[in-house]
Amino acid sequence: MTSKFVECTLGQKYRIVKSDGTIAGGPMYYLSRGLASMGQESLGKVLAILFSVFCLGGAFGGANMFQANQSYGAVATVLPFLPKWLYGLILLTLVGLVIIGGIRRIAQVAGTIVPVMCGLYVLMSIFILLTNFTAIPGAIGTIISEAFVPQAIAGGMIGTIVQGFRRSAFSNEAGIGSAAIAHSAAKTSEPVREGIVALLEPFIDTVVVCNMTALVIVITGAYNNPAFSDIRNRGAGAELTTAAFGTVMAWFPILVAIAVFLFAFSTMISWSYYGERCWEYLFGAGSLMLYKVLFLIAILIGSVTKPTTVIDFSDAMILAMAFPICWVPTSYLVKW
Repeated sequence: MTSKFVECTLGQKYRIVKSDGTIAGGPMYYLSRGLASMGQESLGKVLAILFSVFCLGGAFGGANMFQANQSYGAVATVLPFLPKWLYGLILLTLVGLVIIGGIRRIAQVAGTIVPVMCGLYVLMSIFILLTNFTAIPGAIGTIISEAFVPQAIAGGMIGTIVQGFRRSAFSNEAGIGSAAIAHSAAKTSEPVREGIVALLEPFIDTVVVCNMTALVIVITGAYNNPAFSDIRNRGAGAELTTAAFGTVMAWFPILVAIAVFLFAFSTMISWSYYGERCWEYLFGAGSLMLYKVLFLIAILIGSVTKPTTVIDFSDAMILAMAFPICWVPTSYLVKW
């Protein structure tokens, strides 16, 4: 929450307003402009370029191919007859209709579907948790104890911690700079106000929603159910979540599939904007259409690729985004 507060405040503080009234901001601008104001212009430019390259990789990987791949897994549990390539084409078409309209269209669509998606998912989770209220303490105990079993201490405990950071950073984007690109475009007279709004996001989507998911998976026994071993071995998190909900109500997987699809869709259109701003920073606005075409093609590729391959590529790109930002403590750039 603290890191997201800082980076989104910086995104507002060092953003630029172009001649046509559009706004550009994010780590590539607060690194280059902020460090230039401190006499480190060359370092700022190098870090800004590195971030832009890694962010493009994250946009194509974690926010695109990974989302297409995982959402198909959830949808396929409800529509098993749907081919991967056809699902990819459908998703490609829907995303294309939105991102061609620019940031205003992206904001309108995301602002509509995100509350619906989150509300639907939270209501289902609350229902399961309330009907199994007495099992919650035991589930929390299981989560904690499983991280400290002998096998984990022998070499897997660090892996457990690393996996926790990987998934939490993936869910809330704190510390990797992507959210600062979107928050830079917000209308506000004081950068710190936008930072305060941004710091609420990790609490909602990670502390609340992700913990609800974890408790549901443990309470329903999906985390160690032999029937779901193949899903766990494939690293198909969305499928495992769907299976967990399905053990409670037979029709819950349908709602989960809808929520996962909306999540993937909103993530894609949001990150298309992040990647677009980085592409423009590197190559100029004249070739943005090429970027959008490549972004749409990546959706189709992600929908037919093996999950493990997509996850590894996505994690690598999103991890790399943090290095240019962490190279220089971002809080040092905030001068009030």
